[in-house]
Amino acid sequence: MTQNLKWLYWGRGLRSFSTAFLTVAFPLYLAVSGYNAARLGLVLGVAGGVTLALVAAVGIIGDKYGRRRVIMGLAALAAIGGAVLTRSVAFWPVVLASGLGGVGKGGGAGSGGSWGPVFPAEQPLVAGAARDDNRTKAFGTISFVGVMAGAAGSLVATVPEILHSHGWTWAASYQLLFAASVVVSLAMVAVTIPLRENPPSQTPVTAADAPPISFKQLLGRLGFTNALNGLGFGFLGPLLTYWFYRRYGVGPAELGVLYTVVNLASALPYLWSSNLAAHWGTVKTVTYTRAIGLLVLLSMAICPTFVLAGLAYMLRMIFNSLGMPARQSFVMGVSDDQYRSRVSAFSSLPSQVTAMVSPVAAGAMMDAVLDIPIFGATLFMGMNLVAYYWLFRDVRPPEERSPARVAGGST
Repeated sequence: MTQNLKWLYWGRGLRSFSTAFLTVAFPLYLAVSGYNAARLGLVLGVAGGVTLALVAAVGIIGDKYGRRRVIMGLAALAAIGGAVLTRSVAFWPVVLASGLGGVGKGGGAGSGGSWGPVFPAEQPLVAGAARDDNRTKAFGTISFVGVMAGAAGSLVATVPEILHSHGWTWAASYQLLFAASVVVSLAMVAVTIPLRENPPSQTPVTAADAPPISFKQLLGRLGFTNALNGLGFGFLGPLLTYWFYRRYGVGPAELGVLYTVVNLASALPYLWSSNLAAHWGTVKTVTYTRAIGLLVLLSMAICPTFVLAGLAYMLRMIFNSLGMPARQSFVMGVSDDQYRSRVSAFSSLPSQVTAMVSPVAAGAMMDAVLDIPIFGATLFMGMNLVAYYWLFRDVRPPEERSPARVAGGST
C-alpha cells in the first residue's frame, strides 16, 4: 500500500495550507464582527474542549471502523465549518465550526501539521504505508510537505488586507477565505477516496509482529511524558509572541517575518530525521536533538537583541524538527496496528490538557519574572526529556529489533 503515501502527502499539504490562513483569519474575523478579547477567549476555550472530545472519538472510531472514513468525515466537517462562517458569527455556530471543523486551529510555527483530530487517523495510515525501515522517512516527508504548504498558506492570509484596500469590507474579505477553505476541504475528501487500508481489527498479528510493550504500558508512559511536555509548551507557545514584544519591543511585522523564516528553516530537518535515527536509534535521536534544542531555548533568556533571540528560537525549532519524525515513527512502530489510532489520540490528550493549564500560571508570574516562559518551558520539557529516555530506552521498534525482518518487510 505504498501508493497511499502520495495521497496522504496531498491530504497533509491541503490541510496545512488551509489551516495556515484560517489560523490568522479566524480570530481577526471575529474581532471585526464585534467580539471582544474575553468573548474571543471564551470561543477558543469552549472550542478547545470540543476538539479534545473529537480527538478521543477519532481514536476509538478510527481503530474500529477505519481511518480513511474518519479523515473523510473530518474533512467534510471542516467544509461545513467554513461554510457556516461565511453566513454566521453567532456564538454557538462559531464554536462548533471551530471545534468540530478545526477552523482557525493551527499547530504553531514549524509544526508541519502534526496536530488536531485528523492526526490520530493519519498517523496509522502513514505507518501502514511504509516499510519498517522507511517509516521515519515517511513521517519526515509528510511533515516537510506540511511545513511548506503552511508557509504558502500564510501568504494567503494577506488577501483580506489587499481586498480591503480595494474597497471590500473586512467581513466580506475574510468570508472569501472561509469560502476558499470549503473548496480545499472538499479537495481533501477527494484525495482521501483513493486510500486503501486493511481493517485494523482484521490485520493478523504474528509473534514476530507482536509489539515490545503492551497497549496499557505504552499509553501510560506516553501520557505521562506528554503531560510534562504539554506543561512546557503551555509556558512557551501562547506567550512567546508577548515575551518578544515585552523583551524587545517588536510588533507584528517583525514577528511575522520571524515566524515565516522559522517555518521555512524547520522544513528540511524533517527530511534528515531518518538518517539520524538509522545511526543513533529513534529514542537516542529524540533525546539528543531535544536536549540541544532545550539548551538553545534557554539561551534566549540572555540574548541581548531580538535578532539573536530570533536566531536562537529558529535553531531550537530546527532541532525539534530533527527529532519529531523519529518520535512519531517510534510510537507507531511499537504500537499494535489495531490500537494505533487510540494510542495516538489518548496519548496526546494529557499534553493538550496540561497545555491549557500552564499559561495561566505563566501569565501570572510574567510581571515578576519576565523570562518565566523560557524558564518554565525549559524545566518541564527537560523533565519530559529525562522521563522519555528513562521509560523508552529499552523499547525498540521493529527495524531496530530484527534486521532480517526489515529486509523483507511489508509495504
